[in-house]
Amino acid sequence: MAAKLTPLAMAVLELLHERPMHPYEMAQLMKERYVSTRVKVKAGSLYHTVDRLMENGFVEIVETQRDGKRPERTLYAMTEAGRDEFVDRAQDMLATPAEEYPEYLSALAVIDELGPEMTLTQLKHRVLRLQAAIASDQVVLENLVKEHKLPEVYWLDWSYATARRAFELEWTQKLIGDLESGRIGFQEHCTPHLNLVTEDDTDERKTS
Repeated sequence: MAAKLTPLAMAVLELLHERPMHPYEMAQLMKERYVSTRVKVKAGSLYHTVDRLMENGFVEIVETQRDGKRPERTLYAMTEAGRDEFVDRAQDMLATPAEEYPEYLSALAVIDELGPEMTLTQLKHRVLRLQAAIASDQVVLENLVKEHKLPEVYWLDWSYATARRAFELEWTQKLIGDLESGRIGFQEHCTPHLNLVTEDDTDERKTS
């Protein structure tokens, strides 16, 4: 039984719905369409993913092209089995919330250990980065709508990503306000035990 399709494998099959392609063309189109916002795209992993898809019978070689002195380029197309697997996986991904583990959640769990000053400083840095990312999002959205004139159904993934960033910014700004006002309070912790010297320890050292 083949392993379930990864997000990168889904992105490859998504492109092969349009026409047969070679991996270099896939990489270029993924860059143009900002696929990297939802999938980690690296040349090595892309070629590895195409190889795995072929091993599982989801894509096949339809042609090998040579342009002058350039290396040969292998053209891949999606098979019927690949189309069926793509549809099954897409339905599952759409309907079933995935268990994801964002780093931000882990960071929020330990802010009491960092203390007020360090926490607020880093959260404010996060706000600045989110604001910059959201401004960049708007430029991309305008490019998709005005220049490429893409129907919205083709960039719902981008729309969701920008809305999620906007929510995170709003939530983080509220958290900063709650921490600064004291509505959410930091707990007082003892100095780490490695730095503690008790009276018993002192007496023991004197008598030893």
